[in-house]
Amino acid sequence: MKLIKNLFLFIIALAMLVLGALFAAQNTAAVPLDLLVVYLPERSVALWVLLAFAIGGVIGMLTNIGLVLRLRTALLKSNRQLARLEQAAQPAVQSVAAGEETSPDSSSQTNPKETHV
Repeated sequence: MKLIKNLFLFIIALAMLVLGALFAAQNTAAVPLDLLVVYLPERSVALWVLLAFAIGGVIGMLTNIGLVLRLRTALLKSNRQLARLEQAAQPAVQSVAAGEETSPDSSSQTNPKETHV
């Protein structure tokens, strides 16, 4: 399954590379870029568009880093809590497996069939 996933990702990356090369070959007109405070020299339209695409991808990944870190921290915290609870429950599980009563108050519980009126 992992091989299929890697092959699929490789094919997608290759297709994007080919499409980017075709886009760059078709859009060779040189245009300047004015960013209000910075005036950039003339470059091809394809370069500006692909650069904007790449910068957007990097910004998107950077914004997701916070979410990923927060989720991983919550997962680690949950795993630690699970390990503590499993460790605390281990004596009770062992006593049940051995056939012992787990509740200290079980001897004082009354059987409904044995109630006296």
